[in-house]
Amino acid sequence: MSGVERRLYLIRHGKADRRSSGEAVTTRGVVADPPLDATGREQALILATRLRKMPEPAAIYCSTLARARQTIAPFVEASGVRVTYSEDLVEWYGGDWEFKEFEELLVEHAEIPRRILLQDPVFHLAPGGEPFDAFQRRVVGAIEAGLSTHPVGDVWVVCHGGVINAYLASFLELREQDMFFLPPNTSINTVKVRDDERTLWFLADDTHVTAPELFPD
Repeated sequence: MSGVERRLYLIRHGKADRRSSGEAVTTRGVVADPPLDATGREQALILATRLRKMPEPAAIYCSTLARARQTIAPFVEASGVRVTYSEDLVEWYGGDWEFKEFEELLVEHAEIPRRILLQDPVFHLAPGGEPFDAFQRRVVGAIEAGLSTHPVGDVWVVCHGGVINAYLASFLELREQDMFFLPPNTSINTVKVRDDERTLWFLADDTHVTAPELFPD
């Protein structure tokens, strides 16, 4: 008999402070780890208000990077729930791009603006960057492991835009694009899960930010 339908919520972190590289950490290589900025911290508080109104999940998984940890922190502080932190949920590793400003990348790769204009992939341009297929394998492996560990109930994953794209692309069979949509900060992106079936349900839901009156504290 088919299993009960449940939901996987992929939650992007709040707005990061791009003026700061934060504490350099080592994952696939040495990566920038900026914290949330003031807007991001406010977004995290608003998100927590919404999350407290949702059914309690079977598990919460979170990237180890600061901007993801700080995004779920207000909810954790209010609810006391346990979070499992996973390095396999960190953002795509950009190699030589990790500590460079966007303006520097435009000097090195003059084709980037046109590629962005035409919605063409750019990850492969990064010298020493994580190959997209390897990135997708680790992301899908981590999320599917979480679903297998908790076969009953919803699962929340607090992570990054690239992670969300990589996971969704795996079952939407989008094979030639590294980013096919841009999840807003703290947006909730939802997948229906039934046994081995994955069905896209809702994308880029940030109504807690754009219409917070719908989720009063």
